[in-house]
Amino acid sequence: MAGELSFFELGVKDAGRGGVFYEALFGWGTEPSPSGEGFVFRTPNVPGGIHGDDEGASPYLFFRVDDIDAAAARVVELGGSVSDEDVEGDEDSIARFGRFKLCSDDQGSPFGLHQPPA
Repeated sequence: MAGELSFFELGVKDAGRGGVFYEALFGWGTEPSPSGEGFVFRTPNVPGGIHGDDEGASPYLFFRVDDIDAAAARVVELGGSVSDEDVEGDEDSIARFGRFKLCSDDQGSPFGLHQPPA
């Protein structure tokens, strides 16, 4: 359907290292990209890719998680970081949209975590 995320691409400094990070964080599989540059992610829903030599590249995407606090702790455990910036808003906003955390992987490339409302 139009408007749904249908593919994502992450730019990092080192594509192999980035693949290891996201595999460990989300349990995604990786395979070499058909182009020979970077990797393709095997995810449970939306296909994605990762390429190197592009440290800190956009787009900035939020990935759904069941437990945002546990996922944020896992990001840090894997060498990434979680911003202290409040992107969640007030209780009404959290009830309507869920919880969000801005993060960076272990190479400084940004991404977000999203826990939808109950």
